[in-house]
Amino acid sequence: MSIEKTTRLKVALLGNPNAGKSSLFNHLTGLNQKIGNFPGVTVDKKTGTSKISDNLYAEIIDLPGTYSLYPKSLDEQIVLDLLHSKKDPSSPDLLLVVIDASTFKRNMLLFTQIRDLGFPVILVLNMLDLAEQHGIKIDPLKLEKELNVPIVAINARTGAGIRELKAAIACPVHTPPESYYKPGPLASGIISEVKENFSLENDYQAILLAHQYDNMRGLPQKEKEELARLVKKWSFDSKVFQSKETIARYDVITRILKETVEEKSVDDKELTSTKIDRILTHKVFGYLLFFFILLVLFQSIFAWASFPMDLIDGGIAWINGALKQNLPGGPFTDLLTDGLIAGLGGVLIFIPQIAILFAFIAVLEESGYMSRVMFLMDKLMRPFGMSGRSVVPLISGVACAVPAIMSTRSIENWKERLITIFVTPLMSCSARIPVFTILIALVVPEKDILGFFNLQGIVLMALYLLGFLSAIISGFVMNKILQNKQRSFFIMELPSYRIPRWKNVGLTIYEKVKTFVLEAGKVIVAISVVLWVLASYGPGDIETKALDEVRQEQPELAESTPDFDNAVSGKKLELSYAGKFGHFIEPVIRPLGFDWKIGVALITSFAAREVFIGTMSTIYSVGDSGDDEATIKQRMKEEINPKTGGPMYTPALAFSLLIFYLFAMQCMSTLAVVYRETKGWTWPLIQLVYMTGLAYGLSFITYHIFS
Repeated sequence: MSIEKTTRLKVALLGNPNAGKSSLFNHLTGLNQKIGNFPGVTVDKKTGTSKISDNLYAEIIDLPGTYSLYPKSLDEQIVLDLLHSKKDPSSPDLLLVVIDASTFKRNMLLFTQIRDLGFPVILVLNMLDLAEQHGIKIDPLKLEKELNVPIVAINARTGAGIRELKAAIACPVHTPPESYYKPGPLASGIISEVKENFSLENDYQAILLAHQYDNMRGLPQKEKEELARLVKKWSFDSKVFQSKETIARYDVITRILKETVEEKSVDDKELTSTKIDRILTHKVFGYLLFFFILLVLFQSIFAWASFPMDLIDGGIAWINGALKQNLPGGPFTDLLTDGLIAGLGGVLIFIPQIAILFAFIAVLEESGYMSRVMFLMDKLMRPFGMSGRSVVPLISGVACAVPAIMSTRSIENWKERLITIFVTPLMSCSARIPVFTILIALVVPEKDILGFFNLQGIVLMALYLLGFLSAIISGFVMNKILQNKQRSFFIMELPSYRIPRWKNVGLTIYEKVKTFVLEAGKVIVAISVVLWVLASYGPGDIETKALDEVRQEQPELAESTPDFDNAVSGKKLELSYAGKFGHFIEPVIRPLGFDWKIGVALITSFAAREVFIGTMSTIYSVGDSGDDEATIKQRMKEEINPKTGGPMYTPALAFSLLIFYLFAMQCMSTLAVVYRETKGWTWPLIQLVYMTGLAYGLSFITYHIFS
């Protein structure tokens, strides 16, 4: 039976951060998941399809983690917006509230709030084994009877209990909820009027509307004005009532705990996490260990990825050669081989390195170590106008600056957030890896240092550290300019250490690589087609012009020889529209050691940094009539500098280009997201000018130092 002919159910996953929602989401959906955006905002919306039974499929929505329905960030606001109206078409049919049993009391605050909204709820009790290690023993049967909701115990890491959870989703038992919070006579007046004026049936929904109306995106302005009038009429003090509600809820939660939970005192010194933290968060050894982990990461990007990269590189070259041999010659074959396949091959070759990068990040997050890194870096970031909250975007920037900048919404101090947004693009993202690795491979010898460390890996790590160093120095300067004197506080929960769930790691790698290939692929296919046209055609009859100029400039070359054909192909490329454009900008970039071919790649890669390699693949394929099976690495290595007669990609040029790509903005998507987050073009333009100027100046210095 097809999915379209079966019943579909909308199920939302809610819970505190680190409660296990993402792991449960992966178990329920597997590979059937996608990432989009919530309507009207740039917050990630993770959805997936889960087969619950033979005739029931569920659309699972993984909502951002939140501690309560009183949001302090845009991510948390999304949860309230989705739940504020059950009549909304996007409203879920069923809520799965995931609770970390080891921090049961704190997790229960969110559950009681959601339960009071009147939604059908299943309480998902996760990590019972970890709770017992902390001396917390929960009786699920007693708890189910006390709360009057279905409870399913699971282990989101191992997948235990998933079958029982699907059975509960298939046959949900919805009982009318008893209100955990009774606001009393102080709020009864405003509750009655809000319910009447807005056609609501639920008391708690009316209270939340009075609390949060100003921030709710779905409310029309007239309704916000009406709610403001009611708040003023009834002298409704949101902060006072929120405090009273929280105290009242914890009174109820404490009573429930006495009936259903046994707590034994556990000596904190005996906990494994505490022992490990003494080392990992140590003020000296903690930083040394983090540095060592980074070193291993960048070593692996070269050492472990080299074999599969060579296979992909050789495979693409073989396919290109086979197509040219078996397809009739003409513009279509040239477009297919020199345009599309050459461009895409320049991206596909880097799949192993991208996979290794995200595998490391996923393992660090899954194990609980990433939270320790944020804790460690908080003190280090303070003098530079940032805090531990800024570490999240900066580390995320190693993957991609766009979601990293969006994650700055958790920073409440606006100046601190602005500094973080401004410096995050200086962190080297995954799109820079193709540029870094191919240039390093061209000029840095593949040899071991101290018998273990690979020199190429050390250079790559140095580039990442240089990016981080430039980010914090830029933050320090901005902090002085903005005169940010407001102190912010970094409070976060350190999750318990755990062995990574390899299925989750695998799904993360799959999702990230798929996104990298498909998103980059779309841009590269379009640019490769346009670039091939611009590189293959030009004003007038470029074929005849190329023949005449080669005959005049190199009369010693015999016609119909490989050297003569290569010279004509190169001259045709130089006379093409792409060549004309490259020569137009060449005077500006010549002081950096760049030629017109690199200039074309610099411009096209502004759409996405990784397009640089695809552009070079296309340019060298069009401009070379030699060995069809030569790879992009071979062609770049064999490129001759027409002025010196030596290799084009000398250490001076390669390091100059590396520095330029390390610091230059080179990303339209990042500029667009900075515009959205700062609500104007002032900061994106300042950022573009600053980073381009920094890239140009340091690239100029680098080229002349190594020349």
